[in-house]
Amino acid sequence: MDRASLSSLSLNVSNLNWPSLGDCCSWEGVECDGNDWVIRLWLPARGLRGSISPSFSSLTKLTQLNLSHNCLSGPLPDGFFSSSTILQIVDLSFNCLSGPLPISATLPITLQTLDLSSNQFTGSIQSSFLRPAMNLRSFNVSNNSFIGGIPSSICDSVSPSIVILDFSDNGFQGPIGQGFGACEKLEVLRAGFNFLSGPLPDDIYSAGALQEIFLPGNKLNGPISEYVINLANLRILALFGNNFSGLIPKGIGKLSNLEQLLLHINSLNGTLPHSLMNCTSLNVLNLRVNNFVGELSALDFSKLQQLIIVDLGNNYFNGSLPASLFSCKALNAIRLATNQLEGEILPDIVALQSLSFLSLSNNSLTTITGALRILRACKNLSTIILSKNFFGEAMPDVESFEGFQNLQILALGGCQLTGQIPNWLMEMTKLEVLDLSLNQLSGSIPGWLGHLPNLFYLDLSVNFLLGDFPKELIGLPKLASVQISESIDRSYLELPVFVQPSNASNLQYNQLANLPPAIYLGNNSLTGNIPFLHILDISNNSFSGTIPEQISTLTNLEKLDLSGNNLSGKIPASLKNLHFLSYFSVANNHLEGLIPAGGQFDTFSSSSYEGNPGLCGPILQRPCFDSSSTTRPLGSRRRSPNKKLIVGLLFGILFVIGVISTVLALCILSNRRIFRRGDPDIVDLETLAKPYGRWG
Repeated sequence: MDRASLSSLSLNVSNLNWPSLGDCCSWEGVECDGNDWVIRLWLPARGLRGSISPSFSSLTKLTQLNLSHNCLSGPLPDGFFSSSTILQIVDLSFNCLSGPLPISATLPITLQTLDLSSNQFTGSIQSSFLRPAMNLRSFNVSNNSFIGGIPSSICDSVSPSIVILDFSDNGFQGPIGQGFGACEKLEVLRAGFNFLSGPLPDDIYSAGALQEIFLPGNKLNGPISEYVINLANLRILALFGNNFSGLIPKGIGKLSNLEQLLLHINSLNGTLPHSLMNCTSLNVLNLRVNNFVGELSALDFSKLQQLIIVDLGNNYFNGSLPASLFSCKALNAIRLATNQLEGEILPDIVALQSLSFLSLSNNSLTTITGALRILRACKNLSTIILSKNFFGEAMPDVESFEGFQNLQILALGGCQLTGQIPNWLMEMTKLEVLDLSLNQLSGSIPGWLGHLPNLFYLDLSVNFLLGDFPKELIGLPKLASVQISESIDRSYLELPVFVQPSNASNLQYNQLANLPPAIYLGNNSLTGNIPFLHILDISNNSFSGTIPEQISTLTNLEKLDLSGNNLSGKIPASLKNLHFLSYFSVANNHLEGLIPAGGQFDTFSSSSYEGNPGLCGPILQRPCFDSSSTTRPLGSRRRSPNKKLIVGLLFGILFVIGVISTVLALCILSNRRIFRRGDPDIVDLETLAKPYGRWG
């Protein structure tokens, strides 16, 4: 009987290389008992495709089933869970199984582990489905499309022995009901990234065995109860991305086992309780984007010697930088950005030899030269974000800043720094991202920037830069290679970085590899012919001549902003072949003639063309006239070809063809779901639109 059932399974599932004859107990992944009954079917990650056969119900002695990490699809057959009354383990995770759970399905009383995670199951989870499983210890339905309420009475009415519950990444909604307090053995409760609302139920603080509460990315609200201190075994408290308000409980220091406190992106307020410094097991503290106040320097961080990551950004902390924080020798990431801190960067920070990420942007720090002299001694630093500080100071004018040998990101935007682009940047050969935007830098753009071997993102916009576009920039190695995405560091940053380029929403990146290669030069006083790059934003300069037809060969171009220049002639019709173009502007030039139609041009508004009296077409509600007509559109005029431009284009073509750009139009969400760290880019609930400073 079991052999026939397995043979039927092999007919439904491809890549299952079982012989048509012989003892089925010797087949791959099959284990039998002494009576040749199949008791174990273990076939994870075998590349299996197809559906699960109804004949599965004939495997009445089966105790363990693992078909995880395959490509199985379709619904579960009726009777799937009731086929064997002695089932102990069922793992169907990481497939493409779909549909609701079988209506008549009930779990066997012997079942201990059920993992249906990372499929496409729908519908609700009925209590009747769970009720017979009195010995259930682990129940994981994360990353599906289940809806309805979470069965919070699972311990009271089903299994008091439950240890792990994971409902994350579904469509569960409504309040979390009472019931988890009856889970005496529950260690892990996860229900993040759903649509749960309301306060946390009081009885959750009675589940004394809890080690992890993971409920981020919901709509939960209310205060965090003082009774949280009853959870003496708690290691992870992750409530970020909700609407919690009020204070952090004063007695939180009693949670001596707490390792991760993740309360960012809520509406918590007040000062940080001094007892927090007694959580000596903390290795991650993230309170970013709340309404906390008070002087950080009044807190004694020195007890937190396990601390690796601290993020207190986007609050209302004031005073000076906390010197005691720099005694936490294990720190490798600090963000105190967007607060009200003042003073200078302290020399004590050099004790943090593991520090690789530092963001202090949008404060009122002073003495940029001293800051850089100190930070160069932190040999492991790869990210320095100091935007919106040092207001009106001079860019350090020194020949060399020895150090920074591992620096990949340097952001000094929005500081209103004066002077010129400094030569000491030449020493930073690992630099991949440089932001000097929104300053008062003058002079020309130095050609040596084009020789930095790893630079792929350069923002010099909104300065007083003069002269021609340096041809060396077109030859930047990381822009001129078709293997851009392969050569850029793909490791995760210790903390996400926030980027607000021109004409874009605030974007968050967790990997440098996902940041689009680009050069931003808008709002300067550059002259000469147009350089052309894969991402082209040269708005508000003094470029002249015609728009080159060759731009249409940049088939991956997603943003083209030529506004605010002195361009003339027609808009090349070939640009409508740029099928990925999501932003286009030629506003405020001297262009004329018919605006192209078709392709992406049908998606652009009239604002893309305003300030060009000679342009015509339906989008402007301005008719075009034949060139032989005596009546011409208002303001139209003919111009001679720009020969210098053509020479420049030929040079540019040799360097630029093949450049790949991946500008991602990811708007920051304020009321949508946020995603786990495992995704390439984690889009956060934060909106940080500011008038100055592109990086934070």
